[in-house]
Amino acid sequence: MELKTTRYEVRDGIAVVTLARPQRRNAWTGRMHTEYRWCLSQADRDRTVRVIVVTGDPEGQAFCAGADLGALEGHAEKGRYDPGTDDDIPMPGYGVDEHFDAAFAYHFGIGKPVIAAINGATAGVGLVLAAFADLRFAATGAKFTAAHGRFNFPTEFGLSWVLPRIVGLTHANDILLSSRVFTADEALAMGFLNRLVAPEALMPTVMDYARNLADSVAPGSARESKRQIYRDLHRDAAASVKAAEALLEAMITEPDYKEGVKAWTGKRKADWVG
Repeated sequence: MELKTTRYEVRDGIAVVTLARPQRRNAWTGRMHTEYRWCLSQADRDRTVRVIVVTGDPEGQAFCAGADLGALEGHAEKGRYDPGTDDDIPMPGYGVDEHFDAAFAYHFGIGKPVIAAINGATAGVGLVLAAFADLRFAATGAKFTAAHGRFNFPTEFGLSWVLPRIVGLTHANDILLSSRVFTADEALAMGFLNRLVAPEALMPTVMDYARNLADSVAPGSARESKRQIYRDLHRDAAASVKAAEALLEAMITEPDYKEGVKAWTGKRKADWVG
């Protein structure tokens, strides 16, 4: 696919997906959504990729400023919502669990950790994307808003489901009912962010974290742990325990189990096969 609104590169087993419409503050469009899903599909299929990092083009001075104004105006003119995507849009993460088979929920079906490196303003669908990432690192000074209230929109793309599970109902109600702007410091205090760092240190910090994750955690363990986390949001405790026991019995027969034991006892870096 020709990438016009995103960039995709793999560095030392880490796939970096950049939202790249800097002249529009990396605002979201149907084209960007199509390309973004293509990038995730590539990263998920690539056996050399262990972690996925998503960020915004720094020239745009935003992570993602929400839906492009042109798209919002187009909805108003047409009198209906138009996602701007085709039926053949890539389907990353689909087919793993029926609970994940929807826009942005597909992140949960992707077998690799997704880290959002939030380097600026994050609004509307940008907040959705960040919320559906597994981990969130942000630059000091970044600002956030759900934004939907000012357009007579509902809470978008499952944000009303995922946000209370991240920050709790009290903070989620504040964010979603008011559509107010909140700061990175507030986001950290709420528990929305894993870490807050100086702007110039954001990508080095994220990449160091991603490399450590890729080096120290077996790919199969990262994949199954992630899927357990999100599947368990729909399961009771007993079902979670039984599923974990079944996975343990299966995964202990895989080569990476023996490699992990040998690396640990030998005090060396593991050579994962995935």
